[in-house]
Amino acid sequence: MEYTRNFIEDIVFYAQRMKTFEREDWKVYFAWVGLMMGLLFSVCGFVAVGYLNGVQYPSYVWNLPIGTVIFIVAISFDTIGHRSAYKQALKRGEALVHHITIAAGISSCVLLCLAYTWPEFLKIPALCMVGLSVFYSIIDEGMHWFRFYEGNSDRIEMWSHFFIFVGHTIQIATWSYWFLMGYPGVKETLQYLP
Repeated sequence: MEYTRNFIEDIVFYAQRMKTFEREDWKVYFAWVGLMMGLLFSVCGFVAVGYLNGVQYPSYVWNLPIGTVIFIVAISFDTIGHRSAYKQALKRGEALVHHITIAAGISSCVLLCLAYTWPEFLKIPALCMVGLSVFYSIIDEGMHWFRFYEGNSDRIEMWSHFFIFVGHTIQIATWSYWFLMGYPGVKETLQYLP
């Protein structure tokens, strides 16, 4: 009878693929995860400054760091597979979709920040980039499922992608809603920043 790993053993096996990383893989891994950690720390830092100074944020604002944490944990796993076992499979077009998704996601965050100062001018571009980041995430999901059916993926990568999508949509929907509501609490927090 063939031995089948349980889910925890699969996670450990998947994470051990980091042992096969080359220098370039480590650079990409830390750049990507580090970029998202920077987003998390900047969002948490900003909200913490306000909170510690008595700013009352709407309760939905706390979904922004929660979604970002979910996203970071998920990409920390997903990127292991992308930089090891599935590196060659991604070269058939999925890597390009990742780059487009990342560009749209980063652009949407930057535009949502800038839209605080220029809300009327940047509302449409910001929301378009939010929509494109979600749209390309959906395309990416389709490509992952196709690879999974071909045997070029595994359940850990698929679960990590599920949580990438969960984290991304919680984070970007929260941020967009906060913007559309006029960023309550932001003006009050800005007075406490140097």
